[in-house]
Amino acid sequence: MSIEARQLRVGYGERDVLNGVDVPLPEGQITAIVGANACGKSTLLRTFARLLKPTAGSVLLDGAEIAHTPTRDVAKRLGFLPQSPVPPEGLTVEDLVHRGRFPHQKLGRRSSAEDKARVDWALNATGVHDLKDRPLDRLSGGQRQRAWIAMALAQDTPILLLDEPTTYLDLAHQLEVLDLLVDLNEQGRTIGIVLHDLNHACRYAHHLVALKRGEVYAAGAPDEIVDEVLVKQVFGLDSRVIPDPVTGTPMCVPIGRTVTRSATAS
Repeated sequence: MSIEARQLRVGYGERDVLNGVDVPLPEGQITAIVGANACGKSTLLRTFARLLKPTAGSVLLDGAEIAHTPTRDVAKRLGFLPQSPVPPEGLTVEDLVHRGRFPHQKLGRRSSAEDKARVDWALNATGVHDLKDRPLDRLSGGQRQRAWIAMALAQDTPILLLDEPTTYLDLAHQLEVLDLLVDLNEQGRTIGIVLHDLNHACRYAHHLVALKRGEVYAAGAPDEIVDEVLVKQVFGLDSRVIPDPVTGTPMCVPIGRTVTRSATAS
């Protein structure tokens, strides 16, 4: 199952946010989309998910324009977790995760044994099974985020798109989520993920897309494209890029004013 953007241009009002980008998500791989704030990362992912309509260009899902694909067919093939989603009032964790099964159910049909099994698996995989009867509005930010991820997993699609899924999570839970995505990828899923942490992106992604002001600055394997020039051009940050001591992937060490002051003082 493949998805790609071709000459994609997307805007809000009269302002273009994406300026004719070509972005394939390599099939069977994890692609991380990175860049500074307001560079178009979330806009790109939302357009992939058919939540935004391009002003030019197209998104192709398995070679066909996603705009012309029936909504239920899209939902069976593509799962999307937006940034900071807002649930209906009073919904429990289990209710939310069950909603991930809606694309697989016929109108009026009760949940099947397969539906229940997928929901239980998603609850356990994200560590929220013990919270399944709790209303979402009584959870911490991190617990709520994991419940939303469970809903996306329950949808059980070959393509999974996640917009900053580690938001609100402490470091241990960030790594748990990213490790889970690796497991899902190894089962054959194509994953596209927006991440703020460049080091996490380099460690977990096979393919990296760096956006700058609505254009693709660079795309490729992290160890082929991530260097100090990219960090400076894309993030406006002076840094040193060294091998990650655990994985050998590129690791960005920022150079801040505190370091400069310390060097001056010495």
